Amino acid sequence: MAGGDTMEADGGATTAPLRLIRDVVRISGAGFSGSFKKDCADLARRISLLSHLLEEIRDSKKIHENGEIGASSSSSFSFCISDLTVALQAAKRLVFAANNFECSKISSDGATKKIFFQFQCVTWKLEKALANLPYDDFDISEEVQEQVELVRVQLRRATERYGGPLKSSLLYRALSQPLDKEIDPFQPSNRFIGSLHIDNTGNIDHEVRPKMEGLLEGNEVILKKESLSHSSSSSDINVPKNSDISSTCNSVEENKKQDSPVIPDDFLCPISLELMRDPVIVATGQTYERSYIQRWIDCGNTTCPKTQQKLRHLTLTPNYVLRSLISQWCLKHNIEQPTSLMNGRIKKSDGSFRDVTEDIAAIEALVRKLSSRSLDERRAAVAEIRSLSKRSTDNRILLAEAGAIPTLVNLLTSEDTQIQDNAVTSILNLSIFDNNKGLIMLANAIPSIVQVLRAGSMEAKENAAATLFSLSLADENKIIIGASGAIPALVDLLHSGSSRGKKDAATALFNLCIYQGNKGRAVRAGIVSALLKMLTDSRNCMVDEALTILSVLASHNEAKLAIVKASIIPVLIDLLRTGLPRNKENASAILLSLCKRDNENLACLSRLGAVIPLSELAKNGTERAKRKAASLLEHLRKSQPGQV
Repeated sequence: MAGGDTMEADGGATTAPLRLIRDVVRISGAGFSGSFKKDCADLARRISLLSHLLEEIRDSKKIHENGEIGASSSSSFSFCISDLTVALQAAKRLVFAANNFECSKISSDGATKKIFFQFQCVTWKLEKALANLPYDDFDISEEVQEQVELVRVQLRRATERYGGPLKSSLLYRALSQPLDKEIDPFQPSNRFIGSLHIDNTGNIDHEVRPKMEGLLEGNEVILKKESLSHSSSSSDINVPKNSDISSTCNSVEENKKQDSPVIPDDFLCPISLELMRDPVIVATGQTYERSYIQRWIDCGNTTCPKTQQKLRHLTLTPNYVLRSLISQWCLKHNIEQPTSLMNGRIKKSDGSFRDVTEDIAAIEALVRKLSSRSLDERRAAVAEIRSLSKRSTDNRILLAEAGAIPTLVNLLTSEDTQIQDNAVTSILNLSIFDNNKGLIMLANAIPSIVQVLRAGSMEAKENAAATLFSLSLADENKIIIGASGAIPALVDLLHSGSSRGKKDAATALFNLCIYQGNKGRAVRAGIVSALLKMLTDSRNCMVDEALTILSVLASHNEAKLAIVKASIIPVLIDLLRTGLPRNKENASAILLSLCKRDNENLACLSRLGAVIPLSELAKNGTERAKRKAASLLEHLRKSQPGQV
């Protein structure tokens, strides 16, 4: 084995894999060349992204000082880390050998086949190791889990390109031997190797407002969305889903199929290796897909992923020229286009196109009136835009293309209440269309939306909160919104808003608190006292929402302390006795997060008589409630032998 590849006995479980990742990054920093330049660069970039996962595991408070986790999970954890380490060791050897391939004395044809086979082995093994990591044992942040999922998707595609999954016996032999003693994958006995070729008041729009039912599974919270309510004349609208990093946007591998056009390299994001839809330029001049480079920056990186140069600033500049070229290329090759509007036509759901030339002219004229010197004309224009943006997706596309968003953002600070109300609601409606989210963020709308949330009319506050929820569905926006001062304003609305406003604030806060960094902000803004008030309200109208938010906060140390200090545990125990089945289910899950590995909180459960309702729930609750209650009872037995 190459020098430095052995695990350190006293450095903790994550020391070896972290060191291996740093080694690969150092090799990458010198640059790659030769026949496998792209393969090496892709593999090294994916491996570098795993450092955030291992650092969070290393720093997890659920790991003891000696680097090991509790006995109940140590075996599974050690196996997975060992598995990952083996794959990283092989990856380090591979990028070194493949980068020096041109200098090799091995026959070119034979070495090429063997190196391709090694890439197949390494990518498959890495993806398999990441799939088996016990995330539930650690406080892994949402963004890091998404980043790891991105790497897994890319590794899976790469494996398919190299030839597909492997049998474990051959895989381990391949990974454990140096390249000059590699197993020949092309012997007849290895036939399994594939080819190596590669509720509405007034006119407020509630289409984006979800119904939070707070279904929990482990540390995951599933957010169910309401069916969309709109007038019978409106077309069906799909509530935008959270950014899905595993979605395929005409991936490299898919477009290398025989009958598919090859996507020009300049059209592919260097991070995702997918066709770019919103290309942006970073300080080094390199272009990336906005969502992927924003995730890279949000994770603390200050270098260009492609060149490794230090970024002088973190501004992302839209590359409109490239975006236009990509659109033209997509139209020429009959490929789904990055934008829905092209040459005066909008693509319909059946794949055909509708001519909207006349609509464009009318909407452009309306948008110009937003800047009129006449107050009455501005009022009329923004009211009409609000109405249009509510009716259909096509209108949302056309209004954005006509430049309505920046002007509407400017109107958010208008002293005219009517204009402000209609402007914020228009932005809410426009945000329903996913592509508009980036344009709204680009127009620096968040500070103005937060100002409306603080000082607007109640209607405007409600819609400002709903807008923040809609925008936060894009994961990269959770961090930006959280850092903007929006969370204290949302907590204020949760305390003192209208019934509708409280629900909108709760929805937005739930979504923002999925990101680990926003949980502390919410606690410091006083969210726990607001949740306690919701739980103890005699009308019981927002218990579900309160439990849902508590469920995402309960695993956060600062939030956990605040929840216990606010005496919410007795309220949760009471819900175990008297709540609806879903309330009992969520209360038991929250109590489990608060009490496992915490003897003081377990003792509190026992003193408050939780054993009886937990025992009843373990027998007669929902399947999930049974599991949570049984787990809590087991923790109680271990902490107080003979008493439970």
